[in-house]
Amino acid sequence: MNQVSKIEIPVDAATAAALSDARRLQAVGRLVDRLVHPQADDPLIALFEQTAADAQKAGLTEADIDAELAAYNAERRV
Repeated sequence: MNQVSKIEIPVDAATAAALSDARRLQAVGRLVDRLVHPQADDPLIALFEQTAADAQKAGLTEADIDAELAAYNAERRV
């Protein structure tokens, strides 16, 4: 079993109150562990990797993606 360490993370008062429940606090701790050290079998990471591979196969470049994001952001500001 891994050694567990306690850390302090600033959150608002409502979040702190919700985390007074031990089960919820443990669940949040597991989420933080996964965010900091994602596993190879993490489905979200696998989805990102597959999406990136598909984009490369389709011939998209970083410049293409940046241009699409800029156009999307410009449309949303209108």
